[in-house]
Amino acid sequence: MKADERLEILEEERLIIRHSGEIPEVALHSSLHYLCEDTDGPGLELLPSERQALEEAVVRRYKEIILRDLDAGNRKLSLFRGIRRAHHNWYRFVRFCDSIDHASEEFRSVAAEALLGYLHIAAAEQSCGDELRAVNCTPDALLTFAMALGVDESQLPRNWRHLCEREQKA
Repeated sequence: MKADERLEILEEERLIIRHSGEIPEVALHSSLHYLCEDTDGPGLELLPSERQALEEAVVRRYKEIILRDLDAGNRKLSLFRGIRRAHHNWYRFVRFCDSIDHASEEFRSVAAEALLGYLHIAAAEQSCGDELRAVNCTPDALLTFAMALGVDESQLPRNWRHLCEREQKA
């Protein structure tokens, strides 16, 4: 296989991962299978740098979908999944970063700032009479997520609990 053909195949797989759905790790594993093991694939032995480029695509995709769901401007778009999904994806992101020895700390403050921005916008809208529940998780889940991002409860808007779904009684 020619070097430019190899680069083209790897770039295509990187793009598939980068623009994958909600769990980019699944796309990574599919790509690794295709590239290295599938009888219909190219049968490559990936260099560490090539694997790292594919893993970086996963990291970038996670960051993108977390920020997408912490952007109040996206609430009316069909791609929006809300804070509950951002919370789940945060834990997937951290677990993936840990598995590849990639630091996740630098993104923590970016995600925290996005969460606070979202909540302050939602609180301002609610104070103007909008009764829509802006946060699709319980107050406990929101606080757990905020704390995971390094946000102290004192940084949350005063009425943050009223933005959340009500707790379900058992």
